[in-house]
Amino acid sequence: MDKKDCFFVGKIVKKYSFKGELLIKLDTDDPQLFLQMESVFVLQHKNLIPFFIETSSLHKSSLLRLKFEEVDDEAAADALLRKELYLPLQLLPKLSGNKFYYHEIVGYQVIDAVKGALGVVSGVNDQTAQHLLEIDSKGAEILVPINDQIIDKVDRDKKQLHITAPEGLIDLYI
Repeated sequence: MDKKDCFFVGKIVKKYSFKGELLIKLDTDDPQLFLQMESVFVLQHKNLIPFFIETSSLHKSSLLRLKFEEVDDEAAADALLRKELYLPLQLLPKLSGNKFYYHEIVGYQVIDAVKGALGVVSGVNDQTAQHLLEIDSKGAEILVPINDQIIDKVDRDKKQLHITAPEGLIDLYI
């Protein structure tokens, strides 16, 4: 399994017990979605290694408490600390309407209500407080905040993202 075929689930942040249990900080608004996982891929030395889950439960509503098969002591748990967890893309729930996954819109054409066709989504910058669309506009990069007031419509059939950019924003880049 390649990392490009997977999505980030979360990161192992600490041990829970001396019997190998771990706490995972999930990258989701709905931790309940991940309670029924049977297995998960752990990124180790740039490889995705499958781990099977014995038990899982929510811990303080935002962390997932996991017990992996064959991780039965502190030493085995220590080796997994700060590792990232992944699942195959096909396990993501389908979204509809104007909701989208960031990886899903890469390659979509962006059409502004005032300026018209701007370019193509080349990526999403989620490393800032405000997540940004990265739009390739004939070699120039346009950054547009991602929020409900700006995103008007996601057209999955036509692979288009319709927006209404704040007045003057696009002019800063073109």
